[in-house]
Amino acid sequence: MTTGPGTFTGQRVGLAFARALRLALNKPAIGVTTLDAMAAEALTKTPAAWAIAAADAKRGEVYMGARSAQGEILLAPELIAIDPVPARVTALAKLHGRRFALAGTASESIALLLTQAGLEPIDSLLRQPDAIFVARLGADAPAGPPPKPLYLRAPDAKLPGGLV
Repeated sequence: MTTGPGTFTGQRVGLAFARALRLALNKPAIGVTTLDAMAAEALTKTPAAWAIAAADAKRGEVYMGARSAQGEILLAPELIAIDPVPARVTALAKLHGRRFALAGTASESIALLLTQAGLEPIDSLLRQPDAIFVARLGADAPAGPPPKPLYLRAPDAKLPGGLV
């Protein structure tokens, strides 16, 4: 199952359901980030050796993560403003190559910036994670504690009196 990043309610409901199934069926539940699932699939659709998944986080920001074709996490999921994305990706490209796969809802908005920075993104045309790749990554991962939601941004909602 995916742990995020994603919508607050979607993550909570999805993970609660998966954890309940885990208990009822006495089966492990493995969490996979949406970014890792998209990057993994992008690598199967392009000739790239590594991939970046970038999801639109609104407010001029993206959720971004990267993985290699060998399954190594090159960039753990993070929330980053769009302006520093080219520098962040350039740093990865120095280690892994200027040509990489690109996936996620922010692909179109950052592709031009990355190209202008001298990088060679290959748009995989993937915008959302596919359940098949989530299942494949989960099947290959070791069982551990029940997955928890991945929150990369503090909640906007505040309790009365300014309490969080």
